[in-house]
Amino acid sequence: MRVDAMSPPTARRPLGARRRTLITGVLGALGLITALAPAIPADAAASTLGAAAAQSGRYFGTAIASGKLGDSAYTTIAGREFDMVTAENEMKIDATEPNRGQFTFTAGDRVYNWAVQNGKRVRGHTLAWHNQQPGWMQSLSGSSLRQAMINHINGVMGHYKGKIYAWDVVNEAYADGNSGGRRDSNLQRTGNDWIEVAFRTARAADPAAKLCYNDYNIDNWTWAKTQGVYNMVRDFRARGVPIDCVGLQSHFNANSPYNSNYRTTIQSFAALGVDVQITELDIQGGSATTYANVVRDCLAVPRCTGISVWGVRDSDSWLGAGATPLLFDGNGNKKAAYTAVLDVLNGGSTTPPPGDAGQIRNTASGRCVDVPNSATADGTAVQLWDCNGQSNQRWTRTAAGELKYGDKCLDAGGTGNGARIQIYSCWGGDNQKWRLNSDGTIVGVQSGLCLDAVGGGTGNGTGLQLYGCWGGGNQRWDYNPGTA
Repeated sequence: MRVDAMSPPTARRPLGARRRTLITGVLGALGLITALAPAIPADAAASTLGAAAAQSGRYFGTAIASGKLGDSAYTTIAGREFDMVTAENEMKIDATEPNRGQFTFTAGDRVYNWAVQNGKRVRGHTLAWHNQQPGWMQSLSGSSLRQAMINHINGVMGHYKGKIYAWDVVNEAYADGNSGGRRDSNLQRTGNDWIEVAFRTARAADPAAKLCYNDYNIDNWTWAKTQGVYNMVRDFRARGVPIDCVGLQSHFNANSPYNSNYRTTIQSFAALGVDVQITELDIQGGSATTYANVVRDCLAVPRCTGISVWGVRDSDSWLGAGATPLLFDGNGNKKAAYTAVLDVLNGGSTTPPPGDAGQIRNTASGRCVDVPNSATADGTAVQLWDCNGQSNQRWTRTAAGELKYGDKCLDAGGTGNGARIQIYSCWGGDNQKWRLNSDGTIVGVQSGLCLDAVGGGTGNGTGLQLYGCWGGGNQRWDYNPGTA
């Protein structure tokens, strides 16, 4: 996202355009945040955006400007409604390294401190970008610029190490139009591997932070720019380049409108094994219907882990108050779009479509949850096995939070560490319900324990069990409904 003085998105359109009473066990947390929302009773509806999104394991955030933290109306709304904060400009290159090798974090720290003091997480924005570079960086080229980029990433991420949820490592590196190629920029001219180098540098600088590629006009699945970014992410995943998420800025307007294939875009990126975050959402005109559709699309995809709007009130928008693009008007009143978003987050339209099935792949082994020999007998233990796309590896998520294989459910045969994971006739017990979490864990609703590959095993035939959640790769899973 750019500063207010830059051209608005209107100028950015691509041109082509169970049965046992004590049975327990709960698998939860597969990154399938969506499974929770439909089960939320009406009387449990949350009253703020952040709390409503948290019901499905997601966040709902906003961009915060340090210069407005003295405005009590602004901070009252932001403090009440949002649970994720992005510094609007304060962590960008020109703000954090105005002189080469001399870092300043006063403004960035002000935003960060306000966020954590108010119980919020922080997204970092942004580390490598052709725009908002200080003059000294603009004057560099070649290996000098490449080293300056590396030093900047290390300097900023070092200062915030262990504190930032996710970083927009690289921002807006792809060109508008029909080429589907990279933007011609001073960073691009240092060599085509500059984005890969940025991500590898970022992973080494702070292994705990999620690393995102962020861009505008990659919302429409048919656009060349979207396909270009998709191909890059696919390549990075295939080659082991560390990338954890894709940020869809989602600045919607007459020239870059919301399209019904937006969900396809989110699903397609998620199928590559990365999270999708809607990072800078605003909709010129503030259509309540469009806002509801965007949120509904995110809730439909387990790995769409959160939404941030780019500003608090219309008067805070980089587009100007006249664009009326946000959820609160200039006086801080909730708009119709706010009500529509809150309703969807509270479960208004989040039930997944029937028959939406997919594989459950362990991230450590790359193998899938498998029913041996396509067995159907109650009590058959499931295992890890090479992913093959067959029906004995396809699991359908239900609105109640079950994971079904035919007419059998994934079932926990107990509630303690080591309880076996098996298939069993579906009966509605909590030992057959799972929470799919944004961190890739699957947690049993009854037990609160994680779905775990026994002994950290990665080979074919490794059994599955419940075990206390500890964050290991043998407890992290990718579930992509609608994919093989």
